[in-house]
Amino acid sequence: MTDLGGRYRALTRYRDVDGRLRKVTAVAASPRAAQARLKARLVERPGFGSGGVLGAGSGFSELCELWLADLELRDISEGTKANYRDDLRLHVRPAFDAYTLGEVTTGRVEWFLKTQAAISYSRAKHLRTLLSQMFGFALRHDAIRRNPVEGTSPLVRPKHQVRALTLEQVQALRAAAAAWRSGPDVKGPRPDGKVRDICEVLLGTSLRPGEVLALRPCDVTEAPSGMVIHVRGTVIRQAGVADFRQDHPKTHASNRRLAVPEFAAEVLRRRIVAMGPDQREMTIFHNRHGGVITLHNLRRTFREFVTDAGLDGMGITPRWYRRTGATVIARGVGLDAAAAFLGHTSTAVTEGHYVAVDETVDTAPARVLELTLRPGEPDPRLLAAGADAEEEDLLARIVDGDETAPAP
Repeated sequence: MTDLGGRYRALTRYRDVDGRLRKVTAVAASPRAAQARLKARLVERPGFGSGGVLGAGSGFSELCELWLADLELRDISEGTKANYRDDLRLHVRPAFDAYTLGEVTTGRVEWFLKTQAAISYSRAKHLRTLLSQMFGFALRHDAIRRNPVEGTSPLVRPKHQVRALTLEQVQALRAAAAAWRSGPDVKGPRPDGKVRDICEVLLGTSLRPGEVLALRPCDVTEAPSGMVIHVRGTVIRQAGVADFRQDHPKTHASNRRLAVPEFAAEVLRRRIVAMGPDQREMTIFHNRHGGVITLHNLRRTFREFVTDAGLDGMGITPRWYRRTGATVIARGVGLDAAAAFLGHTSTAVTEGHYVAVDETVDTAPARVLELTLRPGEPDPRLLAAGADAEEEDLLARIVDGDETAPAP
């Protein structure tokens, strides 16, 4: 502090955006006023590394626009980007748009997440991920000192039973699919059995519906131990365009090779034999024009199977086949094998097979699926057993990760 004779000058050195130290001064009528003016000048001065793009005084809406621009450059699926944009528009911006970044505290984020969790645990989980990514972006641009999401309470998954199909329900759906639109009073063309066969493959592979619809003859090989499929695509929906085959599945871990139980392999062989050699890259389950069967049409026909099987009102969808397969594998082989088969592989499994991750195919899950779910003389013991806490957690993760969450 320098006394200039009735006025006072406060001085400090400040590292600018270019990394150079420069003097910053402020003059006022009192030492305290000079210090306050100096601090105000430092707050307004762009900090090193930020370039002045964002600051604590920036509006939350400014962060949204910059984050959305960055989102477009990320190597993630268009469906995931659309989910992020929708969540931001419908839920996050209405809650935070009136605040500056410095005003979005951990307490405000905590209150927001708790109100969302009271409506839907899954929604709150997704919004927490979205906010964490956005404030991480702001943190990397030196706009804030810490991510306010990090201090919030962990979200507690509500206790509820995630159900799989019983063996009786599996057989009832099989019978309904086989008899669908086959009576003498049915008008119009007879069904070609595609959806019936899709259900058998869903049951035998525990794939996501989109992954089954994306299978091609070139993804199927015959090994000495039986059929092996390579899951490397999925059928997806996007607003404004027709369903199409995406050349990669939902996550990196979902790109995997699986042994197929014989009852599902027979279905795939029969379908592949009916295709020509020039159709190896066409989807096995395709419509009359050679395009993909849409997820909407699969679900619509499956609902009729459910009704004909007398299982209305239970919320059964094609994804219940995935839960059922997970239950069988978890009880017959183990939770780790079930997670790997489902495409929820841990990093430990990936690291353990890093050199040749695609060369080893575990046939144990296919054996227990064949034993338990084959059409003739299935073994009811695994599905009749009770679920423990670890198994329920696995099934809950299937619901959270597959049915509602965007990919990270």
